[in-house]
Amino acid sequence: MPSRNTNLHLVSDSTGETLNSIARAAIARFDNAGVIQHRWFLVRSRMNLDRVLEGIEQEPGPVIFTLVDRSLRHALEETCGRLGVPCLSVLDSVMDLLQAEIGLRATEKRAAQHVMDADYFRRIDAMHYVLSHDDGQGTAGIMNADVVLVGVSRSSKTPTCFYLANRGVKAANVPLVPGAPLPPELENPPCPVVGLTIDPISLIDIRRHRLKLIGAGGVRVGENEYVDPDAVKQEILAARRLCAAHGWPVIDVTRRSIEETAATVMQQVELWHQRRGSQIAPAPEDPAAPVLGPHS
Repeated sequence: MPSRNTNLHLVSDSTGETLNSIARAAIARFDNAGVIQHRWFLVRSRMNLDRVLEGIEQEPGPVIFTLVDRSLRHALEETCGRLGVPCLSVLDSVMDLLQAEIGLRATEKRAAQHVMDADYFRRIDAMHYVLSHDDGQGTAGIMNADVVLVGVSRSSKTPTCFYLANRGVKAANVPLVPGAPLPPELENPPCPVVGLTIDPISLIDIRRHRLKLIGAGGVRVGENEYVDPDAVKQEILAARRLCAAHGWPVIDVTRRSIEETAATVMQQVELWHQRRGSQIAPAPEDPAAPVLGPHS
C-alpha cells in the first residue's frame, strides 16, 4: 500500500478524453495505487488556467497536459517548475515522431479530433441506428447493419453495441430466446454476425440483480427459468450450438470489459470481410467449436 495518496492533475484545452484514457491505462498498472485525479478540462483562457494553477499549488502533484496555446503551456510549465512538480505534455513525442516522418509541421489546432466532419456524423448516425435496433427491434434494418450481435439475455449485447456506435459502427443486436425463431434476415445476413456468451454463474448473478431492479427480487431459484441454474446452462449451450450451426464466431465476455469485447468483435468483422474478399470458406459447422475466451 502506498504511504500517501498522489495527486495527479490532468489539464486539457479539449474534452480530456485522451488524458483520461492515458491516466486510466497507466494507473491500472499499479496495484492499490492511491492516486487522486484532478481533472481540468476546456482550459482555453488565462482565467481558466489561473484556476488550474491555484489548484496545483494547493494540492501539488504530477501534471500531464494537452495544451495547444503556447502562452498557456508556457505559464503551466513555468508554475510547475517553480513548485518542483513534474509536468509532461503527453503528445509531444508522438507529434515529433510524426512530424519527422511526414515532413510537415503540425498545426496548432485545439480539439482537432472533435470537429463536426463526416466521421462525426457517421458516429451520430450509428448511435441512432443502435437505438432503433436494440434487443431485436426493427430486424428489417439488419440489412443496413455493419455487424449483428446475438446472445442470450444480459450477455452485454446492448452496451457493446453502444460502444461500437461511438466508433461509427452500426451494430444491431438480437436476443437468442429459447424456442423463438431467428429473424429471417439472419438466415443469409449481409454482414458479420458475432455471438456473445458468458459463464452461467456470472449470468445468473447479473440476472438476479436485474430482477431486483425491476422489483422481482422475490423470485427464488427454481421458480423462474430466467435464473434457474440448469435452465440457464441449457440456454447458453443452445445459443452456442446455434452460433456454431451458422458458422458464427462466439466471444466469451465473462471476464472481458466492454472495450475488449468491442475490439474483439471488430477483429471478427475484419476476418469476415477478408474471407469474403478472398473467397475463404466459412468456419466449419461444429457444435463444439471453440469460443473466443478472455485471453484469445
